[in-house]
Amino acid sequence: MYSLLWLITTVIEIYIIFIVAQVILSWLVAFDVVNMRNQFAATVGNMLYQLTEPVLGRIRRYVPTMGGLDLSPLVALLGLMFLQSLLREYWPV
Repeated sequence: MYSLLWLITTVIEIYIIFIVAQVILSWLVAFDVVNMRNQFAATVGNMLYQLTEPVLGRIRRYVPTMGGLDLSPLVALLGLMFLQSLLREYWPV
C-alpha cells in the first residue's frame, strides 16, 4: 500500500510543478521576456496550458479575479498540498 501512496503523492508533486511552471511562464510572457512567436516557447506554453487548464478553469468559475490578478493557481496549489498532507496523515501504512 505504501507504493500506491508514493505514486499518488508523486503525481500530485509533478502537477504542482506544472502549475508553478505555468504561472512563471505567464509572468514571463506578460512582462515580454519570452516571445510566444518562438516555436519552442509556444509549444511549452501550450503544453502547460493544456495540462493545467482543466483544474484551473474549474477554480476560476468560483474564485473571482482581484484587480486582474488570477488567484486560481494559488487555490489549486493550496488544495493539492492539503490533499497530499491528508493522504500522508490518514493512509494506513
